[in-house]
Amino acid sequence: MPRFAVLILFLLAACDVFETSRPAELTSGDMQGWRFASGKTPSRAEYAAMVAACQDGAVAHARGTPLDACLADLGLKHAP
Repeated sequence: MPRFAVLILFLLAACDVFETSRPAELTSGDMQGWRFASGKTPSRAEYAAMVAACQDGAVAHARGTPLDACLADLGLKHAP
């Protein structure tokens, strides 16, 4: 029985590894094309944190503005 449980655990882990479609977690489309002022591409965690800050109203001067404008206020630029 323990071997069966380990096998099930490995199969579930393998399903996550081969998952090609991720749910849409970020509401501004995706992070493609966004860059910091330095030209560096933000990591997924950095981008997600900035989007969450904009959506939760943590950026006081950007409340009520579109998400793209809020991200621009936080220092992200949309690269061509």
